Amino acid sequence: MRQETSNYLDLRVPMAPNTSSAPTGVLFEGDSTHTDTMGPIHQQASEDLAEACAKETPEKEYRIVPVWRNIVLFAYLHLAALYGAYLIFTSAKLQTTIFAILMYQAGATGITAGAHRLWAHRAYKAKTPLKLILLLFNTLAFQNHVYEWARDHRVHHKYSETNADPHNAKRGFFFSHVGWLMCRKHPDVIAKGQGIDLSDLKADKLVMFQKKHYMKLMPVICFVLPTVIPMVAWSESFLNAWFVATMFRYTLTLNVTWLVNSAAHMWGQRPYDKFISPAENLGVAIFAMGEGWHNYHHVFPWDYKTSELGTYGTNFTTAFIDFFARIGWAYDLKTVSSDMVRTRAQRTGDGSHGDVWGWGDKDMSAEDKQDATVVHPKSE
Repeated sequence: MRQETSNYLDLRVPMAPNTSSAPTGVLFEGDSTHTDTMGPIHQQASEDLAEACAKETPEKEYRIVPVWRNIVLFAYLHLAALYGAYLIFTSAKLQTTIFAILMYQAGATGITAGAHRLWAHRAYKAKTPLKLILLLFNTLAFQNHVYEWARDHRVHHKYSETNADPHNAKRGFFFSHVGWLMCRKHPDVIAKGQGIDLSDLKADKLVMFQKKHYMKLMPVICFVLPTVIPMVAWSESFLNAWFVATMFRYTLTLNVTWLVNSAAHMWGQRPYDKFISPAENLGVAIFAMGEGWHNYHHVFPWDYKTSELGTYGTNFTTAFIDFFARIGWAYDLKTVSSDMVRTRAQRTGDGSHGDVWGWGDKDMSAEDKQDATVVHPKSE
C-alpha cells in the first residue's frame, strides 16, 4: 500500500479495519459461517479485542504528520458548500437544487451499492451494465477509485478500531470523520493493507480500467459535467451551478459517508455484538441510504442488505439492488438466516434485539407497527 504521495486530493472514504492480530469476530463471505457453534469462544474473542483496543494509546505511538494540501482543500470545500447552501435559498433555480440532490443520491449509490457492498464485501454479484452504472456513480462521488476504496475498507473491517484502521474511531469523532484524511496514515495501516487479498479486484477489468484512468474521468464526471449541465439545460448561472450542484453536492456526499465512520461507530444500540463500537444509528441509515445499521453490518458484513430489518425508506441501497436483481443485472445476493441472527444476538448482543410477545409489546418497533397491514377492520 502506498502512502499519500499522489498528486491529487486524497479522499479515501472506506468504512471499517483492525491493527492487532486478535480475532475480531467479524466474518467475510469467504470465512466460515458456523459462528453459532463457537459459543463462548467467539464471545471471548470479542471481549479480548475490546480490551486490547481499550489499552491502546495510539496517539503516543506515532507522530501525526499533517497533510496541509488536504487541510486547505477541505477548508475550501466546506466554505464553498456553506455558500452553496445559502444560494439554494437565495438565487439558485429549483431545477438546480433538485439536480444537486439527484446527483448526491447517484454518487452515494456508487459508494454504498458499488464500492461498499459489491466490491469491498462481495455481498452480491453484478452484470456488466450494472457495474458500468455503479462505476459511473462511484466516479461522480470522488472518494478515490473502487480499488483503493475497497482495499482500505477491507482493512477497516479486518482491524477495526486499532492502529491499522484508517479511520480508527477510538481516536475520537473528528479523526474518524475527517481528521484521518488530513494526516499521514499510521504505519500499521500500510503494513496490514499489504496483506489484504485484492485478487478479485485485480481480476475485474472494469475496476482496473477505472483505476488506470481515474484522474481523467473523475474531474469531468465529478466537477465539470455537474457544473455545465445546469448552465446548458436551464440557463443557470455559473455561480449557482458551481457552488450548489458541484460544491454543495460533493461536500454533502463526503460528510454523509464519513458519518458512517464516525457517528455510527459511537452512538446507537448494539443488538448483535455489544463488545464492538459500531452501532445501529437510524439517522445515519436514512441519510447514508441504509449504511447506518452498523452493528449488524460489522457482525455480518457479507449481507447485501447491511441490516436485518427496516424498510426501503431507511435502506434505499437495498431497494436499488433488489430492483436490479429483479431484472437480472444483480444476482447471488448473500444474506443471513434469521436463526443465525437470533442466536448471535442472544449470545453477544446488548439486549435491544429482544423478541416481542405480540402486538403492543413495548419492544415492538414503530416501523413494524407502521408497516403492518390490518385487514377487515371493524366497521364504525
